[in-house]
Amino acid sequence: MSGVSVSGVSVSVSVHACPAALDAGWASLWQPERMGETPVELARATERRLGVDEMVARCVALLRHGDPFAEVEFIVWLAGASAASEMRLRTPEDDPSLLYWPRVWAARALVYVWDDAAIPAVLDALGDDAWRVREMAAKVVIAHELGEAGDRLVPLLSDPVPRVRAAAARALGVVGEAEHAPALREATADDESQVSTRAAAALRSMSRRLDRDLLD
Repeated sequence: MSGVSVSGVSVSVSVHACPAALDAGWASLWQPERMGETPVELARATERRLGVDEMVARCVALLRHGDPFAEVEFIVWLAGASAASEMRLRTPEDDPSLLYWPRVWAARALVYVWDDAAIPAVLDALGDDAWRVREMAAKVVIAHELGEAGDRLVPLLSDPVPRVRAAAARALGVVGEAEHAPALREATADDESQVSTRAAAALRSMSRRLDRDLLD
């Protein structure tokens, strides 16, 4: 058995029980009035509960592949009913490749609640095995204008997942330097319109920001 406590409600669950048997126990974790409804509301509520330093430290630990089953309560604070549903279906015996959502939610929370102590973990998350984590890490780069990410974003322009390529192009538009322009120009020929459009927009943005013509 394992137990979690959310807003004073204790829930004991067996990680080996069937999903139907867990419904009643997890129901108390699904209350939107406790946890907010949007990602920013969830993040801000968690910040008020824990403070910036502790919240960011725990997000960083998850991004660095910390044990999500030791942080179920925190994960539910970060992502609400979605997290309660996902964690209800998972066990410590699952293939690690299935346990990426806590890292996605940790990165998403860092979009809204930030400390520079998270920079190394976010940069490393750009190379995460899970594409959703890579994409969300690029969004954190955009939100906090992390110039240190420039060189790590360039390889993502060739990522197998179009959404990651598009996020990387957008991020380079915000933090990229002139030396990153050739990779963006190549990305304007991407077969996926969402990528080529983002790359072209990023080049225009970089040209304005750096006050140089980087389009050709």
